Amino acid sequence: MKGQISSEALAKSNRRYSSRAVVPTALLAGILLPLLFVRTAFLALEAGASICSSISCLSWSLIGEGDPSVELGAEWRRTGVDDIELNRATVESAPDSLEGLVAELHSISADDKLDMTTFVLKIKAMILHMENKARSSKLRSSFYRQLASSSIPKSLHCLTLLLAEEYSINSLARSSLPESHQVSRLTNTSYIHIALLTDNILAASVVVSSTIKHSKCPQNLVFHIITDKKTYFAMHAWFALHQVYPAVVEVKGLHQFDFSTRFPSVVETIKEVRLSKSVYGRYGGVEREVKWLESLKPSTYSLLNYLKMHLPEFFPKLRKVILLEDDVVVQCDLAELYKLDLRDNVIGSAVNVSQTEDDTTLCIDPDKRLDNYLNFSNPIILNTPLGSEKDKCAWSWGVNIFDLQAWRQSNITESYQFWLKKNRESEFMLWPMGSLPPALLAFDGFTQAVDSSWLVSDLGWNKPAPGQLISNAVLHFNGPAKPWLEIGYPGTHELWRAHLNSTNEFLRSCAVIGWSTR
Repeated sequence: MKGQISSEALAKSNRRYSSRAVVPTALLAGILLPLLFVRTAFLALEAGASICSSISCLSWSLIGEGDPSVELGAEWRRTGVDDIELNRATVESAPDSLEGLVAELHSISADDKLDMTTFVLKIKAMILHMENKARSSKLRSSFYRQLASSSIPKSLHCLTLLLAEEYSINSLARSSLPESHQVSRLTNTSYIHIALLTDNILAASVVVSSTIKHSKCPQNLVFHIITDKKTYFAMHAWFALHQVYPAVVEVKGLHQFDFSTRFPSVVETIKEVRLSKSVYGRYGGVEREVKWLESLKPSTYSLLNYLKMHLPEFFPKLRKVILLEDDVVVQCDLAELYKLDLRDNVIGSAVNVSQTEDDTTLCIDPDKRLDNYLNFSNPIILNTPLGSEKDKCAWSWGVNIFDLQAWRQSNITESYQFWLKKNRESEFMLWPMGSLPPALLAFDGFTQAVDSSWLVSDLGWNKPAPGQLISNAVLHFNGPAKPWLEIGYPGTHELWRAHLNSTNEFLRSCAVIGWSTR
């Protein structure tokens, strides 16, 4: 009995020891097995194919002496495969994983000699194949993102059609904007004038509503909305039926300006933009194609985006104007920005920079440096005054203050047109088509940096950080994830919709309210 008890105790003890040993044994195996696999793989390759041609190579394979990366690199260079061009068929048929490469090597018969050159060529083909797959995936991702960001939701399309119909049948929707007794405000320089060039009715409504909500003196605000002909009737109907008292709103379509006789410079810009648009897609290459798709967002080809450079012509009697983008939500009083002294400059823009001990400025966000907008490897850019300032921080659209009087005395608009044409003639090698890069060149020397706290940008490129959406600033949703699209980031839908009236009959008829929660 006693011996039996001892045997049972011993068995239990062995079981406890086994269970305690499982975890450390597994960890040790996890560390050693990969190393053993690598050593075995090279030994197998060497034994069957004489890959290692030196004693030192064999020594690090067997016992791990020396630096294997140095020895393998030396063997690699001796093959001279870096200068060998692989044909497309070889690259496309190459394995796309390490497992595939090992399986391919195992499939080689013993009679076939696998030397170092063949081995390295197989690795090179595999790497090129994987790079092509990654590039193709990036291209598809860019295309789908562009498609999602440029598509107009059915609800917004419905709203435009419904309001256009309302304009034709309802006299109130055609009433004057502003009312006759308020017309004098449009040119009265004692008011705060805010310009908005857009074809997005709801976005314009949110910009106006949020600006009024956060203004201490909304009765001093005058909004100038410029839109295209196809959107004009719907845009006019919306603001005629939804007064923004005590502020004033003016809605004008491009077709209402006499460009041919009074503004020939505007006609020149329109022609150049249309010409650039017609030829932009001709220039290819895989890398160029990726950049092309990245640039195929609505703002790239939007004529209104380029006509921002003609504010002096649009508002000949104004001295100053604040320009807002239609993808912003204003959460601060813009009166202080309007009063800002530009020190004889033309444009005031928020720039996110920091000051170093030696009084030099550094761009806090590397993505905002000039070399992310302009091609500084091109001699045309290098020969400009900005040629040596590629690390300088670029300003951006979103919220900008302009001294129109100083602008009229400069050649900024002519310079902008020059650069638009120059980029097209260079086959868009100076920058991918867009309205900001030529503006950076044209306004160089005429820019006044504004405190970066005025603007929180890139909210359409990156998920908003905690606290950003409650910032006392202008929130700019530049990027594909607009707050009125389903691809918008969490929290942005609610913030944007808070400035819409959920009981509005037009919004409810087109299911605008509630679309983002589907």
